Amino acid sequence: MNRILLIAQREFLAYARTVGFWLSLLAFPLFAVLGGAIPLLMQSADTVRAVVLIEEGPQAAGLADAVRSRLAEDAQRMADRAREAAAEAARKAGAPPGAAESAIASMARPKMNIVAAPTDLTAATAGAERDAVVRRYLTDETPKADRLDAVVFLNRTEAGPSALVWTARATDDTVEDFVRDALKDANRDAVLTGAGIDRAVVDATDAFRPDVSLFSPTSAGDGEVSFKDRLPGIIGLAFSFILWSLIITGASILLNSVMEEKSNKILEVLLSSASATEILTGKVLGVALLTLSVMVVWGGIGAIGLITAAPDMAGDVAAVLLENGLIFYFLAYMVGGYLMYAVLFAAIGAFCETPRDAQTLMGPIMMVLVIPILVVQMALVNPDAAVVKFMSWVPFFTPFLMSARAPSGPPLVEIAGTMAGMFVVALLMVWLAGRAFRAGALSDVKLSWKSFGAAITGGGR
Repeated sequence: MNRILLIAQREFLAYARTVGFWLSLLAFPLFAVLGGAIPLLMQSADTVRAVVLIEEGPQAAGLADAVRSRLAEDAQRMADRAREAAAEAARKAGAPPGAAESAIASMARPKMNIVAAPTDLTAATAGAERDAVVRRYLTDETPKADRLDAVVFLNRTEAGPSALVWTARATDDTVEDFVRDALKDANRDAVLTGAGIDRAVVDATDAFRPDVSLFSPTSAGDGEVSFKDRLPGIIGLAFSFILWSLIITGASILLNSVMEEKSNKILEVLLSSASATEILTGKVLGVALLTLSVMVVWGGIGAIGLITAAPDMAGDVAAVLLENGLIFYFLAYMVGGYLMYAVLFAAIGAFCETPRDAQTLMGPIMMVLVIPILVVQMALVNPDAAVVKFMSWVPFFTPFLMSARAPSGPPLVEIAGTMAGMFVVALLMVWLAGRAFRAGALSDVKLSWKSFGAAITGGGR
């Protein structure tokens, strides 16, 4: 046992003492926050496009006003949603609504600004002459202050409203999409009005939003489903993705560590003082402590942030984790899943000399790891689906799927059965990996079915 702990300590300190480890550890929460904030910042920083609308002939009368009305309606709708979101965020965070409202409203501005058409553009004759004027206003030939982002020529044919859109950037389809939707609405209004339906009736029909309430007998409240009722499933899904991330990170560290020590002949020295099983166990334990340290730091930062920003939600999360011992189910599945994959990666590393060798073996394992991540989303919506229940009994998928299903209260026989199967396979993997680890560490043989079979049947301490 002392040798296992010494190897675990050595493995832990080999990474924990490096500056890169702590930089990556502390940088992840920062980049996670930035990852959520960057889309909002990009949206708020998006330029407001200067757009000119030109009606081509009397048959197009009213189309420019239709586009302007649609733009005004969208702006009002975005402002209303911004106020509602700001009020909800302020209520949950316990902050004054003014600051939140101004922050969210700044991101809810329209993406277009309709400006007056230059006189030389309206006076130009349709064809090559007008196209040349349009190109000049959309390119660097015009000073930036007077430059346009798009010019829209509106027309009406027998088929209905149409438009010809010139845009400064060929990849920017914002104006095109907006004009298409606006003309679609204008055509619908014209058709309904022609059928004798009052415009006020059409507007009232479009503005109607049914009030739908969701109730369930499993709701924690008086029957109406709230965010608190969905929280257990969200937490279970989060634990599945956390376990997946830990396996990818920790197992990769194990693989690289074993591969490096084999190439440097350090494994041979270690095998002279400890058994293959002790070395394997110590390495797995050391990397597990390393990933545990990462979880404690990230979890602490997340908990402090949640308690500070939304104390009510933090209380709900704590209640969900402690209810019926759910946190212990998560930890048990996490330990079993991590153990299975960690020893597998360590054994593979013992047969690899270069990263290229490892990459060829990582492919099939990554394919296996992708499958439960695809199915786990179904487990959140329908945890009792036949395919989800069946795959939950496959030990290599069990820790991911059962973590997602645990909050829905699966039968005790499924919890006990899947957990027993997972730990039986995990212990079997430890035994097989120990033999393969010793055989790979002491030889230069590449991993193949023949070498793997010889390693398993050849024994080892």
